[in-house]
Amino acid sequence: MNHVFEVSSRTQTLQRSRLLRALRSGRRYDIVIIGGGASGLGCAVDAAARGHSVVLLEGHDFCKGTSSRATKLIHGGVRYLAQGNVPLVREALLERSRLLANAPHLVHPLRFVVPTYRRRDALFIGMGLTAYDLLAGTHGIEHCRTLDRKETLAALPTVSAERLRGGIAYWDAQFDDARLGISLMRTAFDLGAIALNYVVVEALLRDGGRVRGVIARDVETGEVLHVGARAVINATGVWADGVRRLERPDAAALLRPSQGVHVVVDRKFLPGRDALLVPRTVDGRVLFAIPWQGRVVIGTTDTARADAPLEPRPLAGEVHFILATAARHLDRAPGREDVRSVFAGLRPLIDAKPRTGTRRLSREHLVEVSEGGLVTITGGKWTTYRRMGEDAVDAAEAACGLPAGRCVTGELRLHGAPAPVVSIGGHPRREAGRVDDAYGSDRAAVDALPGAGQVLQPGLTLTEAEVRHAARHELARTVEDVLARRHRALFLDARLALAAAPSVARILAEELRRDAWWCEAEVQRFAALAAQYSDPGPLRP
Repeated sequence: MNHVFEVSSRTQTLQRSRLLRALRSGRRYDIVIIGGGASGLGCAVDAAARGHSVVLLEGHDFCKGTSSRATKLIHGGVRYLAQGNVPLVREALLERSRLLANAPHLVHPLRFVVPTYRRRDALFIGMGLTAYDLLAGTHGIEHCRTLDRKETLAALPTVSAERLRGGIAYWDAQFDDARLGISLMRTAFDLGAIALNYVVVEALLRDGGRVRGVIARDVETGEVLHVGARAVINATGVWADGVRRLERPDAAALLRPSQGVHVVVDRKFLPGRDALLVPRTVDGRVLFAIPWQGRVVIGTTDTARADAPLEPRPLAGEVHFILATAARHLDRAPGREDVRSVFAGLRPLIDAKPRTGTRRLSREHLVEVSEGGLVTITGGKWTTYRRMGEDAVDAAEAACGLPAGRCVTGELRLHGAPAPVVSIGGHPRREAGRVDDAYGSDRAAVDALPGAGQVLQPGLTLTEAEVRHAARHELARTVEDVLARRHRALFLDARLALAAAPSVARILAEELRRDAWWCEAEVQRFAALAAQYSDPGPLRP
């Protein structure tokens, strides 16, 4: 079989009705994947690139859960190095370099500065970051370097200057998590897979004790679908135990969820291009302040939860902790009134004994194959999504009698990646076209649609054409889909997102053939959600 290493850049029109007809055909697929977050989409791309027939079903929208609520970093994990987890750091640094190469329109290098206030801190942090560079080897971005006091203040103009000695600068990468998920979804389609949002898996099909497909329900129409498959992969993240119990109701829990909260504020609180890393907060964690899409993201917390709500909200004291910690390290610190948006996500941490607090639980991924052949992939983080997909598909092939295919995703450029300019010797040298646009090579197709350049709300960049593109080519079905994940308005400024909602609803209604009642209901639903994102939550525990 000939493997494809660069997917087509064509802009497919994705019609939900046509995709549903394909699922009604009675065809038995090689692999059905449950879950449309980072791990599920990674599995779909990997399996389709090997030549398998693939269906991915997501009960809500792609990346609705944890995968749109990350710290926006593609990183090796400086914190994990401090914990001595060298193999995880080395693997993540390799995956970081692959993402920088394969999705240059969405993943970009970012310099971090760690301010130092004591000589021993500078020595200790410098040694750790030097080791970080050494582990990256040829996959590194740039070497870390020591900054003097003047250089540190130039990089971080608002950092606390009292007793500041200098800083250490090192490199990692940042990205747009939900947009990377959409790029993966489009890549899966380019490779021949089917992916559908708003289709809930409610039961597993079995034959002779083996899992052989799923029973699912289309949320929009209530239609029940039976989709047969030789293998089923459970990639539902923090909700993976629930799917496992569709096969075995008494299955022991694999996961122990942890909540991370971030606040988003204006750039005036951290002007410049560099990010701030506080390596040790009062509770032994780290704090990031990261420039992102014209705002600053500050986080995060790590709080154990016994439940797994679809829309987690900050628990009492979490936002206060972030703001109070930022105030200790910034001369110009944001208050509650400065928060533009606040979002919480649940981490699918693999349960471990003894239970000694969530920050000691592993973020490495785990693949489980049940007696009936259900493959569950969970744990991990965005940086290693590709490796997670590779391991899950390997397990599905071995457990379910699928022909073994070669994984090619390490060199597979994702949908929208600008074509590389090739030197005379045949080696990629640099990217052709813009790499600072989330649409990448799709930008021309977006701007060919009605409303190109017509910004819907001052303070945001979303255009009418981008809304139409989301409906026609990215399976957006709701106002939230557009304002939370196709565009990041809800995460950047919840109040501005709400102001844009009526215009988005009107355009979506035209594209999806909805009526005025639908528009009104959509705006009301989005208003309730935006109110949560604009509310910093309880002040104290």
